[in-house]
Amino acid sequence: MGSKVYIGLGSNLGDRYENLIKAKEMISKLNGTRILKNSQIYETDPVGYLEQDSFLNMVILIETELSPVELLDNIKKIEELLKRKRTIHWGPRTIDIDILLYDELTLDLPDLKIPHPEMLKRAFVLIPLKDIEPNMVINGNSLDKIIDKCNDKEGVRLYNI
Repeated sequence: MGSKVYIGLGSNLGDRYENLIKAKEMISKLNGTRILKNSQIYETDPVGYLEQDSFLNMVILIETELSPVELLDNIKKIEELLKRKRTIHWGPRTIDIDILLYDELTLDLPDLKIPHPEMLKRAFVLIPLKDIEPNMVINGNSLDKIIDKCNDKEGVRLYNI
């Protein structure tokens, strides 16, 4: 049995919806990996760099045999295949794929930090995560309590396809 990993997906360039679907499909085809659950899709206002279009965001739960570093390497390849360009920090992108949680693991490597360091400040991550795990508790707090403290929660809207 593999590890349970929560992954955040986001896109605000090109066909945002199709970018999410392609990324999800590519992740599901990784060796020893399958998707267990996915959230609804949300349209979200940009955070950080504001001079850009709104994003579509979702969270998926996978089970994988890949190690955290192997998973990250594969995610970077998927982002590259979907034409992700890293030009502006928190800027526009065809796809952004982030490992949020990997089992109960805490990891602090130069290229990979688990849990994702920005996760608890981002309603656009926490609200979709709540779709999958409504009773999740992180650091002793319910997702509702954590979401309530987020500055960006008003900018997260359910996306109608």
